[in-house]
Amino acid sequence: MPAASRRSASAAVAGALVLAVVLAGAVSSALVATASDDPGADTGTPDPTLSVALAYEFLDARVDEFCDGDGRCLPRSYEGGFFTTPSWDFTPSFVYDDALVVIAYTARGRPDDIRRAQAVGDTLLFVQAEDPIGDGRVRTSYEPHGIRQGRVEITGPGTFTGNQAWVGMALTRLFHATGETKYLEGALDIARWIQTNTADMTRAPYGYMGGQLEDGTSLVWKSTEHNADIAGFFTQLAQVSGDPVWSDRAAVAAAFVTAMQAADGHVDTGTLLDGSTTNVYPVPLDAQTWSSLATGDPRYGTAVDWTLANLIANDGQYQGPSISHVDVSKVWFEGAGHLALALRLRDGVDDAARADALLDSIRLAQRDAPNGDGKGIVATSTDGLDSGFGDLYYASLHSGTTAWYLLAAAGDNPFTLPSP
Repeated sequence: MPAASRRSASAAVAGALVLAVVLAGAVSSALVATASDDPGADTGTPDPTLSVALAYEFLDARVDEFCDGDGRCLPRSYEGGFFTTPSWDFTPSFVYDDALVVIAYTARGRPDDIRRAQAVGDTLLFVQAEDPIGDGRVRTSYEPHGIRQGRVEITGPGTFTGNQAWVGMALTRLFHATGETKYLEGALDIARWIQTNTADMTRAPYGYMGGQLEDGTSLVWKSTEHNADIAGFFTQLAQVSGDPVWSDRAAVAAAFVTAMQAADGHVDTGTLLDGSTTNVYPVPLDAQTWSSLATGDPRYGTAVDWTLANLIANDGQYQGPSISHVDVSKVWFEGAGHLALALRLRDGVDDAARADALLDSIRLAQRDAPNGDGKGIVATSTDGLDSGFGDLYYASLHSGTTAWYLLAAAGDNPFTLPSP
């Protein structure tokens, strides 16, 4: 079921809510080329070190924009273009993006990075503790203006399983970085919510369901992306808590992901409402890349190859993956970040060059993309990218995309904990 249901701002606004070696090689050649079709464009690649520093400056400004007197901060997710007009300024903060921001700060790990990571992490603990149900969950998104005023204002009341896992991974990272047990306790509360409310051990392939709607209705489909998230999160919990039950549960989620891999190597999106029938439309990017990143299983190298052969878009001077096979007319820069990271970590023949080409394209977008500020990264190369899940993505500055770029540039896998 739709990855977009947990993180797409456009869906929230509308109320509606991823083979051949020859082909992979051809796409690889296209990725390595950085020349623009526009002869007047500046095709020089920005300096990587400066680019990373500017991206962190962007996140710093977003985090510092909405803080309360107790040092809790919550960055808006999107800004500019479609989301900022004279009559409308869209400020909600999606917890998926917040989790990525926290993890990106821990990746660099300077004192101010950890301070800001804790400011956002403490806000995630705050909204968890102040939830009207109070059972360990967090919601899809919150209003930063409310946090600035010391209160919780829920803007996206759904409780999607993938969101829970990402917040859990962010809190686990903070515990790993600081040793403060409040972060581990918050992560464990989220993990228990996932286990209690979404585990499906009656409908094969076994795994974890999509979460709950605002009224408590269970989302009974199962998502590959969500189960990859859980596999990573629960594996981390087993490491830091010492409780092997989380390893056993991570194995259930990982086995679901395996069951979704098709004969040609790509990974399907999940199941239909019966929890068993494979949902084959659309085929999303994150099911390919996150299956590899979350499990470390080399079998998903074929999913990465399938991505290179089927999901790469060329839009002017920008090259990179789209969100799904439905629309490959525009580049999804968030996806370019996690595809680059998957390639770097796989480290096969030509993978380093492919990853570098993707990162170069993101840096060009940082410098040149419409609605950019020279620091942050926009979500898409141009407006109107169809996700295939019933919503559109826009060329607006995005905290989550910027964080994925920083993780890819650092070679830091958010699904795993850094080595001591």
